[in-house]
Amino acid sequence: MEEVIVQKELIGGYCNSLTQYSRFLTREVNIGDVPMGGLNPIRIQSMTTTDTMDTIGTVEQTIRMVNSGCEYVRITAPSIKEAENLANIKKELRYRGYNVPLVADIHFTPNAAESAARIVEKVRVNPGNYADKKKFESIEYTQQAYQAELDRIYKKFVPLVKICKEYGTAMRIGTNHGSLSDRIMSHYGDTPRGMVESAMEFIRMCEDQNYYNLVISMKASNTQVMVQAYRLLVETMVKEGMNYPLHLGVTEAGDGEDGRIKSAVGIGTLLEDGLGDTIRVSLTEDPEFEAPVAKAMALRYEKRALQTDSTPDREQIAIKNLPYQPYEYNRRITAPVQHIGGHHHPIVMLDVSKENLKDPYFLTSVGYKYSAGLDKYNMADQACDLVYLGDALPSFSFPGNLKQIYNYQTWLNLKDKNNSHPLMSYAEYHAAVVKDAQLNLVSVDANEAIDLSLLKDKDNVVLVLETTAGHGMAAQRAFFIRLLNDKIQLPVIIKRNYPDLNADDFMLYAATDLGALFTDGLGDGTWISAADQVGLALVNSTSFGILQATRTRISKTEYISCPSCGRTLFDLQETTQLIRSRTDHLKGIKIGIMGCIVNGPGEMADADYGYVGTGPGKITLYRGKEVVKKNVNADRALDDLIDLIKEDGKWVYVS
Repeated sequence: MEEVIVQKELIGGYCNSLTQYSRFLTREVNIGDVPMGGLNPIRIQSMTTTDTMDTIGTVEQTIRMVNSGCEYVRITAPSIKEAENLANIKKELRYRGYNVPLVADIHFTPNAAESAARIVEKVRVNPGNYADKKKFESIEYTQQAYQAELDRIYKKFVPLVKICKEYGTAMRIGTNHGSLSDRIMSHYGDTPRGMVESAMEFIRMCEDQNYYNLVISMKASNTQVMVQAYRLLVETMVKEGMNYPLHLGVTEAGDGEDGRIKSAVGIGTLLEDGLGDTIRVSLTEDPEFEAPVAKAMALRYEKRALQTDSTPDREQIAIKNLPYQPYEYNRRITAPVQHIGGHHHPIVMLDVSKENLKDPYFLTSVGYKYSAGLDKYNMADQACDLVYLGDALPSFSFPGNLKQIYNYQTWLNLKDKNNSHPLMSYAEYHAAVVKDAQLNLVSVDANEAIDLSLLKDKDNVVLVLETTAGHGMAAQRAFFIRLLNDKIQLPVIIKRNYPDLNADDFMLYAATDLGALFTDGLGDGTWISAADQVGLALVNSTSFGILQATRTRISKTEYISCPSCGRTLFDLQETTQLIRSRTDHLKGIKIGIMGCIVNGPGEMADADYGYVGTGPGKITLYRGKEVVKKNVNADRALDDLIDLIKEDGKWVYVS
């Protein structure tokens, strides 16, 4: 086997350090003249949406993508004719002075992969459908029968490996949660472990042929599954002496604010742990809008690598000694205080102390629409749970279900303390003679050396966990580990402040920092603050968006929509917006909108309903992974989808 250097300091798990930022060192892989992994920066890529047979259209879109920041461009090659046309696309790009490495995206067609591997710098194959099959069949395998299937796949796959070796072509082994083969599903189930084993089988076949120019991905639409799969992959690779570069991405993230937040939760969680060598942000938008989002995320960690954390050195935490399981989701057990912690969903708290507290209409930004004629509030799905007023006193009555939080001394002097509660420092709490019988928020810094045992048995205390650390998520995670080890079950509201960021970076940073904690089951609430120009409405929607993306609080309809590509059979952006316009009142429903059968029932992951392109002007509708209606005319498919939802009794308007 070719000699490979694997980091010795890896602490028995999936990353170098749980307390300091440290990038996991991977093997360098050559992809044209833009190498990936090793000490190279995190690379940016995206995928074209044009018909691959449209040479000039694909070339011109590729150029726009490169100009927006793409360092690799992926192009679909669903059959041999598209694979062969990659030569014309590459020739035209080189003629125009663009040397960007091209990646052929292959799913069901080995002959297309073999052709493309002779032309482009990299091919992507999906183990779930390259030489395997997916018919949603449950099959009982004996050990001998399972090995026989592997031998069959080996014979189909090895010719591609040999071509890649001969031509110096790199390969991405890209496992997708939704397209695991029947063989893997029958043996491992629909699990992160199944995703890892699906890739590892193909990696071992490559290594058997002494081929190591590999990049690996573990994509899923469910961010919890995606994060767990990548972590398990790294742990498994290290055990087997491997350190291949990682391609990070959340499939079917969606569009707009939702797509950006969901991508940052999944990708950012792994970047925080030092994992990832290339990023593709999958948005249901034109591909040139994806690269800037990925670049903004990568840049944060390029800067982080050059910085030293100003906080004192913290004791290294070994993954093997973690008091929680990083490879599966379990929410930290807490004793509820009022509606915070326990089995209650995470709450959203916002700072409104700088708003005009003489005007109740500002509360519309946080989910409470005031009607002057009726003198009442209408509560939206994304209505925050607590507001912080500091020392400011409002001149109107707040909604009855919206708790107000004041600084301790101000709260102490309130004549009417109904629905109002104090925020105090750790020192203030212990010095206070008068405390709230129901709810006291106690602010602590993640790096502060305090005796947590003094708070252990309090049934009316909720911690507000702040941090000023350069690697703030890790500092807050270390604090949660202290709580778990000391068996302290106080609920915790995670607080982060981003005073110097624009709106776009604010969404990405907050989704990363808080999403990484909620993904591991840590946290009972959010309190995010931003620059004034970001606006209270965006802070509120970002808070709810993070909880939705981590699957810890569902507050609106979720659209699992794939990014467009050359396989797409309808206008995804237009269709997604049309479906959204008629269904976005369906709180808690997940609708998958897939442009082709490749991104069909499997890639919809755990969607409740699916809308999948199966031919020109034809749509197939799904309930879960079950086909309900095949080849419906596109002009009536949305009506049929709505009828299906109504038939199931889920067409409910939430006021």
